[in-house]
Parts: sequence; structure tokens; C-alpha cells
Amino acid sequence: MAEAGSLADRVKQQADIVRVIGEYVSLKKSGQNFTGRCPFHSEKTPSFAVHPVKQIYHCFGCGVGGDVFKFVMEMDRCDFMDAVRTVAEKCGIAMPRARESSPEERREQQQRTALVEMHREAAGFFTRQLQGTPEGKAALGYLRDRGLDADAIAQFGVGYAPSAGDALLRHLKSKYSDKLIESSGLVGRDPSGRMYDRFRRRIMFPITSEQGKVIAFGGRALGDDLPKYLNSPETPIYTKSTVLYNMDRAKESIRKSDVAVLVEGYMDAIAVARAGVGNVVASCGTSLTEAQVKLLGRFTRRVIVNYDPDTAGQAATERSLAILLEQNCETRVLALPGGKDPDTFIRSEGAEAYRKLLAAAPSYLDYLIERARQPGVATAEEKLRAVNFLLPFVQRIPDGLLRSEWATRIAQQLRVEAPVLREALRKAATERRSEVKTLPALLMRTSKDAERRLVQMLMESDEIRARLAEEIRAGELFRGLETEKILTALLEVCAGGERPNVAALGGALEEKDRRLLFEIAFEKAPPSDWRDAESCLCLVRLWKVEEELANVQHQIEAQPAAPGGNGDELRRLFTRKMELGRRLSELRDLSVAGGVAGDPAKSS
Repeated sequence: MAEAGSLADRVKQQADIVRVIGEYVSLKKSGQNFTGRCPFHSEKTPSFAVHPVKQIYHCFGCGVGGDVFKFVMEMDRCDFMDAVRTVAEKCGIAMPRARESSPEERREQQQRTALVEMHREAAGFFTRQLQGTPEGKAALGYLRDRGLDADAIAQFGVGYAPSAGDALLRHLKSKYSDKLIESSGLVGRDPSGRMYDRFRRRIMFPITSEQGKVIAFGGRALGDDLPKYLNSPETPIYTKSTVLYNMDRAKESIRKSDVAVLVEGYMDAIAVARAGVGNVVASCGTSLTEAQVKLLGRFTRRVIVNYDPDTAGQAATERSLAILLEQNCETRVLALPGGKDPDTFIRSEGAEAYRKLLAAAPSYLDYLIERARQPGVATAEEKLRAVNFLLPFVQRIPDGLLRSEWATRIAQQLRVEAPVLREALRKAATERRSEVKTLPALLMRTSKDAERRLVQMLMESDEIRARLAEEIRAGELFRGLETEKILTALLEVCAGGERPNVAALGGALEEKDRRLLFEIAFEKAPPSDWRDAESCLCLVRLWKVEEELANVQHQIEAQPAAPGGNGDELRRLFTRKMELGRRLSELRDLSVAGGVAGDPAKSS
């Protein structure tokens, strides 16, 4: 907020909001106001209005609004003071002079300015080497084989570092001191102290700042030299953890589309951009950092990760997802078919095929679940392995409601019981564990799996049949289940001490229930014991309590608001809700423990 008398307040008083917003939005005079299409949501009919007298804006479609600083902060994804400086610059308002720099600060600034100029000079040198030397022509042929035409090479400033050990060094020595050249990262020193070019016989990719100034280079070896890719070291003008390749070209496209495509390398970024996806940036072979995500966050919170699908790429994807989740980014993952990286895929399948796959990229969780499902999730051990693979990612989601929703999705995909999984994840987070302990209840997908297993045990398990029938009958656990009629018939047979006969039972049931009974009878039944039965009973009780709790909440919401409402009924419902909440917590503990005898919910 611009406080009275502050610098921001003085800038706001002099600023013309119509002029500032008019640089971002096409505005037309409409009465005393100006109108245009809202830049914050997609619309065909203009509903965005700017009031020149009150110096405010408002969209009658999506509801956004504020003053000139709020608009610039939202559009440029910058902080308040950056917005003040931007508005002042756009309106020709003089900003007060900064405090006098110290001699040390002036020297550091002079060094940074000289290093930026040196890198501009080096970029021009590499470009000339690519275009005007016999050695460069061979590199040019390689680039054309990789699909880069003259326009792409010029657009991205691609060059070539010759094989001679000091070609760039000799070029720079005429303008810069040895000390400054060494601090640039463009040269190194051998054991004898002699300086030499850091980059030799490499395709050169300029790495630029967000403002488009060359601050470093990435070099790809043409032959068998190692490493395959060599990047500039950190210098006074380059900190690799804070820079994203192609950010200067991509930022406007990212802002407009509200999504960024994240790839690994230079060639991938160039190929994707040339395929018509201008909102692409690359992490330049380094693991994605929190600073890089925060840089992206100034323009969008939506990211599509499209790293190479090989083992290293999968590991990089998982590391990147962990950071993106912590920063509350809406993340999707594109794993290209055939084990291809973006550059290879686009050259073989075409730009249109790539754009279609990009548009259909699944959420990060679907990607992770698919990874967790390999090689399979049929056994309890495999399900537990998959859950423990996913757990660290779920724990990094800041929003509790979103964590719960993702837990439900995981349960559905891995065929485990959702309430049990949510409780297991909660306990692991509370105890700061990175894994879930063995859970017998994870063998069940839903209460439907549990009730089918109860039918199997009543038909097959002579040792526990009578006790199991009594538990089901006492708690009326069969009520409301899909297998209610089957269980009712089985309980009648068990009450007479007989062993159920599937054919006889089927003959007494309606067609729908007979089919279900026969389906269950043909399913392979693992050996069962009382602990298995307890697990199933506990899951069914859990489901029934959740159902009643949801019904009670619905009744509470349906009560008429006071005055005139039924206060006694509302108190009764809230009391019942508290009782059910306590019982639900007890049952979840029992589910995680695998069920115990003498279940406190037996009377439900």
C-alpha cells in the first residue's frame, strides 16, 4: 500500500493508470471510463474497465481489481517496489537518487559491467568462428543435421569455439586485463600457470540473463571429448542455480499462456521453441533449484516438466517435482514415447505431434503413480513399495486438502483402501517418517473388496465361520452393502450350523445377486485367519461410519438458520457428529493396525 507522503504515494499521484495499463491492454474510451479485454482471464466481450479519475481498474468478469501498482505486480510478477519503479519509468517520473555507493561497491559494479561486455564480445567471436572458418563450417554441418537452420542459429546466437587452445584468449587480451579475463570463467590456468581457453572444439550456446545479456556459455563437444556438455563456472555475473536458459525470450509467452515448459538442455529448448512452443525454458543440465522455481513463479505457477525419459531424466524429473510441489506449483509431466528426448521426438515425429502430446500431458501424480506401478502392484509388498515411493512427494504438498485428494487418487490406482492410506500418510508425516510400515489393510482396495472377502470366508473358512457370522450379525454390518442379500442368506445358513452350498444359495437369490455370488465363488481365495477377517470387518465398519458421518453433516447443513431453527435437533446432530468423528479416528487406528478383536465399533 502506498502510504501518504511516501515515494510510492508520490509516484501514484503523478502516474496515469490508463497510460500504464494501455501498454498491456488495448483500451477504448467508453463514457468516462476505458474498457478492454481482461488480461487475467480469457474473454471475447470486453469486461475490463479502467477508471481514469479514481485511478483504479476492475474486471466485471473475473472480479480482479486494484490500483496501478497492483496491476503491474500481477502482470510482471514482481514485488511492490519493482512495480513502483516500473510505473515511474513508464510515466517519466524521476526516482530519487540511490545512496552514494562505497568504493568497493563501485569496483564490483565496474567489474560486472566489464564482464557482461566481455561475454558479449565472446559471443560475437564464437558466432564468427561458426560462420567464417573451415573448422566452423564442419560444426555448421552438424547443427544443420540436428535440424537448426540459419534462422534458428541466428535467433539463439549459436556459435563455435575453435580447437586452438588460446584463440579466444588472444582475442580478449587486446581489450581486457589478465585478471579480469580469468575472473570471467572463459579461461583456465594449467599447472604451469599459463592461461588457456576453457571451451575448445565445442558448439557454443550463450546463456543470457532475464534481461537478455550474455552472462555465461554452455558448450557441446563435437567429437568424443568429455564432458559432453561443459558449462561456465560461477562468476560475479553468473550463478547457475538462479538462471534458466531461454528465459529472456520465453518470459512473455509464459506470462500470456500462464504455463512454462521445462526441458533439460539447450537443443531441447531450441527444438521446442522452434516447434511453436515459445514458453519453454531449460535447467541447463543442473538439478532444478528453488531459486529457479521462484524465478518461474514470477510469471506462472503452472509447469509442464518434459525431461528425457531415460534413467537419469526420470531421476531429474522426480527431483524437480519435489521442489515444484514445495513451491505449490500446478505441475504436469510429459514423458515422450519411444524413449525420445524433445529434440529427437520433434525431428522424427514433427512439431504438431509434440504439441498434441504436450497439451495432453498428465498431472505429476498420474506420472508418479505410473512409475510406482512398475513392475506391478499385485502383492501387498508391491503395494507397500509403491506407497513408499509416492509418500515423499505427497508429504511435500503444502495444502492439506490437496494431500487428502491425492491420497484418494493413489488408493484408487494402487487398489488400496483410501481411509487407511490417508491415515497411514498422516501418521508417517506426524512421526516424520519417509515410509509407511507394513499394513495388512492395504491388501484391500475398498469396502467392496472387504465385503466380497467376507462372503468368501463365510463360504470357505470352517474354523472362523461361526465367529465371523456372529460379528456381522451383531453389528448388522451387512446393511446397505452391495452383498447385503448374499450375506443375509449366508447368515441364515450359518445360524443353523450348516456349511453353505453355493449352488443352493444361488438358486434362492435373484439373478443379479446370483451372478455376484458366483463371481465371488470363482475368485481365488487366499488362506484366511481371524486377523484377515478382523481387517475386513474393520474396513466395512469404517465405511459405514463414514457414510453416517456424511449423512449427519448433510442434515446439519439442511437445518434452517436461527432464529426459528430447531436448536435441539441441531445440538443432537452436532453431538452425533462428534461421536462419529471419535469412532472414525478409532477405526482408522484399528485399520492401520490391521484390526483387533473386540472392535469398539461393533455396536454400529
